[in-house]
Amino acid sequence: MTELNIDLTIPVLGEPRWRSPLDLSTMAGDGIANYTPEDARILLDPVRQTAGLSFELAGPRERIYFKGDEIAAGIVTCGGLCPGMNNVIRSLVMLLWYGYGVRRIIGFRYGFAGMAPDTPYPHSVLTPDDVLDIQLMGGTVLGASRGNPPPSVMVDALHKLGINVLFCIGGDGTMRGAHAIYEDIRRRGAEISVIGVPKTIDNDILYNERTFGFDTAVSVATEAIKAAHVEALGAPNGVGLVKLMGRNSGFVAAAGTLASRVVNLVLVPELGFNLHGDGGLMQFIRKRLKNRGHCVIVAAEGAGQPYVQTEDERDASGNQKLGDIGVFLRDTIKREFSSEGISLKYIDPSYIIRAAPANPTDAIFCGSLAEDAVHAAMTGKTGMMVGTWLSHYTHVPFTAVIGGRKTVSLDSAMWRNVIEATGQPRRLGV
Repeated sequence: MTELNIDLTIPVLGEPRWRSPLDLSTMAGDGIANYTPEDARILLDPVRQTAGLSFELAGPRERIYFKGDEIAAGIVTCGGLCPGMNNVIRSLVMLLWYGYGVRRIIGFRYGFAGMAPDTPYPHSVLTPDDVLDIQLMGGTVLGASRGNPPPSVMVDALHKLGINVLFCIGGDGTMRGAHAIYEDIRRRGAEISVIGVPKTIDNDILYNERTFGFDTAVSVATEAIKAAHVEALGAPNGVGLVKLMGRNSGFVAAAGTLASRVVNLVLVPELGFNLHGDGGLMQFIRKRLKNRGHCVIVAAEGAGQPYVQTEDERDASGNQKLGDIGVFLRDTIKREFSSEGISLKYIDPSYIIRAAPANPTDAIFCGSLAEDAVHAAMTGKTGMMVGTWLSHYTHVPFTAVIGGRKTVSLDSAMWRNVIEATGQPRRLGV
């Protein structure tokens, strides 16, 4: 992250014109929930106080830009499935309806594709009754997809439907799409607020401590790791191999390892490795089996791509298609140890993780993110994502978010903890 070169200013549509209908307190310490002062901020780096950079704090404001009974809101869920998407949809609808009096709430079907003029997926009209129990289910009732039509086409759709605020739920690709929509709106001088809610199992969005879905993903991943450990212990020279999410960032693999404490080797996209030779992967496994009789390996999906990626193919979101490191490692290890009688069990829980309902921690988190997204939109904030920083909810401009991805630093305390928990070397022949 290049902190010195970022602008954390949040765009606004104009001066807030109306008193909030939430009827909160304007005085601290009177026992009633308070409005968030407009000048409340949290430092980006309180230790170094880097150039005084700070995030705007999220929360309800005393004055708002939109009157609920005069506007319509749109909701779109994009990218892959992720625990908590329905929780966010429900919380958005409930606060828009009951807190701000918004009576026209439209859900776009199957991601940005549902905002195209020729879409075969008609939009849904959402009321509290429509979303009453959806938080109990995994996935998203609106559906999701990757890719998007031209921004001008989507903005035309917003105009046609009379949408004044748009909530985009998704990962870094979705935030790029939301930023493109915001830019087209800004060029037109239209009064439409665009707010992002960060969703990604990989937890790789910049200037954001945590994304919803990550905690649930780690919880389910930990169960898969424990199963691999049981299998590895259940046979002589047992090897349990688990492939987890993590296209560019190894947070799920690292956190699952720290939660389970039974992993002996973690491979993440940030860590290069050699298969053979002195200090290489195969040598480590052979030594582990000789000394302990079993080995548990966790590999993030983006690890070891030089061994498995053959062509520069892209998915609809523009992400490079990955080779299957899990299958590659499974077959390579079996071949390498074919004469040594190993028993390898391979587990890929990816779709089980994606489809899981949010666990309690994520469910609470989803509600808070969604509610702060509504508060921001009704205040006239735009071109921004709701995030978290130093345990505070914040406003982060799209321009900062779309500049790259958050990755696991191999110099961080987290990775040091992984090394200490697994006993693996800091380098694998590289």
